[in-house]
Amino acid sequence: MLKLFIALQLAAMAALASVENRVTRRRDDRGSVTIQEVLWAVAAIAIVGIVVAAIRAFVTSESGKIK
Repeated sequence: MLKLFIALQLAAMAALASVENRVTRRRDDRGSVTIQEVLWAVAAIAIVGIVVAAIRAFVTSESGKIK
């Protein structure tokens, strides 16, 4: 039973390796710069949102102290 299990594992690993080779061989890097730029834009928007929220919270708390 163990020999059958090992044989099945080896067959599955060989099949996955061949599929992976086919996929990586056909893959090109077109569009990778665009994805990277989108991720940087999302990160910048998130940082700006955090800064705006912090400033708004500070101003709101300080304006509550004005009489």
